[in-house]
Amino acid sequence: MITQKSEKELAFLHDLFVATDWGERFAQLIDEHVVLPKKGRALYLEPGTGGHALALQEKAGDQLNLVCVEENEEYLELALAKVKAANAPIEFQRGRVDQLDLEDSEFEIVIGDGSLVAPERLPRMLAEMARVAKPGKTVAVTLPTASSYGEFFSIYWETLHNCGLVDQEANIEGLIRSLPTVATVENLAERAGLEKVAAHSRIEEFHYDSGEQFLNSPLITDFLLPRWLAFVPEDERQCVAQGIPAIINADRHEADFILSVKATLVTGRKGHSN
Repeated sequence: MITQKSEKELAFLHDLFVATDWGERFAQLIDEHVVLPKKGRALYLEPGTGGHALALQEKAGDQLNLVCVEENEEYLELALAKVKAANAPIEFQRGRVDQLDLEDSEFEIVIGDGSLVAPERLPRMLAEMARVAKPGKTVAVTLPTASSYGEFFSIYWETLHNCGLVDQEANIEGLIRSLPTVATVENLAERAGLEKVAAHSRIEEFHYDSGEQFLNSPLITDFLLPRWLAFVPEDERQCVAQGIPAIINADRHEADFILSVKATLVTGRKGHSN
């Protein structure tokens, strides 16, 4: 059964279960393909509870001043505690990723974790990232792209049908279409004023040994499912929540249920004319 949790509970769940698996998959793309400057000011948007930001700061050294902007106040509180314990020279502040309270052309590099940011916010987020980067400097964003979650969406469609919610099935198509293609993100980056735009993608798999384990996973039930269930009437969500694991268990034939995500990193350099 899906239960409502407090923001503080969600922050601890994110720190313990989401950042250490989901978050690390996207962070690895940054670590593998983004070169940090040796000095100056760097910006990290949506660092969550701060684990990857601390790792980047340690890698870069004290000559790089890392500024982190996080939307979630409870995440920010945990991140600040980590920074204090590590005595790391990282500045954390609360703010919206698509409406930054920062000056133009401030940073030597701008990194954004868009893996749990609503897709419709991506264009403005990218525009803001480009705005605050210095001309010629790198902007990099990670996010899930089209073809992600396909295994779940097919089960979700069947569940809605079984619950008699046939008038809601078209909304699944909307969820699928909301995930941008890699080419779409590259185009958004170019429209934001980035040059030499490049993308790196790989399929990440999340394994579950039963439908119940899938539904009870904090990543699913607390972070992904609320958005996916948003269009389902409140009084029908119990049927949907019970139906999803039942179909997974019937279909998997004792094999793991795999949720695949196309994790993508898009990078570019801010043009000198911007």
